[in-house]
Amino acid sequence: MTFRRSTLAMAILGLLENGPMHPYGLQRLIKQWGKDQVVNVGQRTSLYRMIVRLEEAGLITAGATERDERYPERTVYHLTDEGREVCRTWLSEILTTPRNEFPEFPAGLSFVMLLPPEAAGELLGQRRELLTKRIAELQLELGSTVDGKPIPRFALLETEYQVAVTVAEAEWIDGVLHDLNSGKLTWTPGPV
Repeated sequence: MTFRRSTLAMAILGLLENGPMHPYGLQRLIKQWGKDQVVNVGQRTSLYRMIVRLEEAGLITAGATERDERYPERTVYHLTDEGREVCRTWLSEILTTPRNEFPEFPAGLSFVMLLPPEAAGELLGQRRELLTKRIAELQLELGSTVDGKPIPRFALLETEYQVAVTVAEAEWIDGVLHDLNSGKLTWTPGPV
């Protein structure tokens, strides 16, 4: 069975490399490690559906069910050899091959001509302010500690990347805002 790669599936497989875990533990660890910034685990049902799909594909297998009087029964999942191999393959592909991921912001920019340039500038200015806040949050995360010890750099590479991308976007918006304010960039609003 061919399994379609996703960041959530890869996160589950990657975390199970550390040993068997139940779904709640996986979700908690993703959030605790800050990986929820790059892997969408906001909806627990999405996590459970992905676990079912990974199990059906033979990439993980259900083990024992833990019983604790404080919590409902929890099935513990194990990574299979095939799951480990698939995770490594996906990781290699993701790290080597740039892919168009269709983010919303460039899609919005492709229709900016529907707005008057002044309105577009105001909206981009608002985005620029939010990016400034986001950069500060990410930089705080880079300086965070666990038990008084700095988090190793390898565990924060995705945060370093997010800082770089966010700073680049902010600088790009600065250039566009400059060109809008100087009149170097303008258009007549409406369909092209």
